[in-house]
Amino acid sequence: MSELRTERLTLREWRASDLGPWAAMNADPEVRAHFPEVLTRERSEASAAAFQADLARRGWGWWAVEVRATGEFIGMAGLDPVNDGMPFTGVEAGWRLQRSAWGHGYATEAGRAVLDYGFATLRLPQILAVTTATNLRSQAVMRRLGMTRDPADDFDDPEAADGPRRPSVVYRISAAAHQSNTPTPNRS
Repeated sequence: MSELRTERLTLREWRASDLGPWAAMNADPEVRAHFPEVLTRERSEASAAAFQADLARRGWGWWAVEVRATGEFIGMAGLDPVNDGMPFTGVEAGWRLQRSAWGHGYATEAGRAVLDYGFATLRLPQILAVTTATNLRSQAVMRRLGMTRDPADDFDDPEAADGPRRPSVVYRISAAAHQSNTPTPNRS
């Protein structure tokens, strides 16, 4: 299983100690504002178990995210094949952080790490990200990562009920565009 490290974050396997904060995150209406509903503790635990099973099986997926300096669990980020039934295929990058982690650049930092992994290790030609049309914070992260949106790709999520969570947007980035958007280390 791959563990990803950035300057401030570790993206790693899920631990039993993550379950309480993960469930609290998924019970927070603000964190879940762009999802159909908040999750019960049981559904949160089941999702973490599924994420860990995917990591164990294929070596990548939705990693738990912790702050390296403190070891605090702050959410999840990773890559996953697009669900069947969507009007496109590919591998999706995503992130979800607890409210106390918002506004610190963690989503962008974790997103950059998963893009690096997807392009360098998995050799993916393209990675996409999907969110509701109203999730402007997540779309801002996608733009900071160098991802672009073609309004022709916008769609109504077939898994969402009618309402404001149904209109969705797709952002994409190719391996070449990511390479040109990634800062070169200073070697002086």
